[in-house]
Amino acid sequence: MKLPDPPYWSVIFPNQRTDTDDEGYDAMADRMVELALQQPGCLGFDSVRDGEGLGITVSYWKTLDDIKAWKDHPEHQKAQALGREKWYAEYNLLIAKVERSYQFKTSK
Repeated sequence: MKLPDPPYWSVIFPNQRTDTDDEGYDAMADRMVELALQQPGCLGFDSVRDGEGLGITVSYWKTLDDIKAWKDHPEHQKAQALGREKWYAEYNLLIAKVERSYQFKTSK
């Protein structure tokens, strides 16, 4: 993923899924990425999940105000509520300022 030169902000979301409604979760996760990428200041996402349901998603944002606007977006708030009700056994949310970044990409 091509990100701008720092500084920018990251929202780090480590989480443990329940075994409830995988199809509904996947559809909502796809929709949230699609919607977030339409929001001012959203720079992109990285996301992984293992076979036991442990996942981490990192989103990148230009400003803290952009992050707050995303948190408060009505459709995102509905997804958050569903996540607490049925899709997550637990999660953390961390917001960090990226001041430096380094990249590597193989030429193979």
